Amino acid sequence: MEEVIEIEQFFLYGLIGIGLITILYVLFADAIDGMDNGILNPTTVLSFLLFICASGFILLKLTEWDEKIVIVVALIISSVLTFLLYFFILVPLASAEVSTAYTDESLQGQVGRVIVPIPIDGFGEIVIETVNGIISKRATGYDNEEIDYDKKVLIIDVDKGTFLVKEYVPLV
Repeated sequence: MEEVIEIEQFFLYGLIGIGLITILYVLFADAIDGMDNGILNPTTVLSFLLFICASGFILLKLTEWDEKIVIVVALIISSVLTFLLYFFILVPLASAEVSTAYTDESLQGQVGRVIVPIPIDGFGEIVIETVNGIISKRATGYDNEEIDYDKKVLIIDVDKGTFLVKEYVPLV
């Protein structure tokens, strides 16, 4: 006589199995990082399957619905939760800055503000506001011009740690 696995056991075993695979994936994610190719990455697939098993098991325990209805509702719940997880957690995490470090060259083209006036053929100081905070740097006029306090400047170039700037004049 064959023993038939009930749907409730299937959801429970799936929940346990997918949970263990998820833990292993978290531990060894760097080793299989190349599999990450958009929506069908291991994180979304595992979360989709985990949400199906969890919601199906909970629905079977808490409701008297038919198994087919529970499966359909579990698929819908899992789809919604996976969508929310992907677009509101995984996508922002993937596009977040990996490092807060910057190079002087990466600041070229940014607009700063003069906090120590820049004299003719001399040095002053500017601040640049970035997402990482406020950066203060030594600056001189690009054409050796004088730039007054609190003027906006455009960073043209960097030479040995000194920013070469011109007074910023917006087009609009």
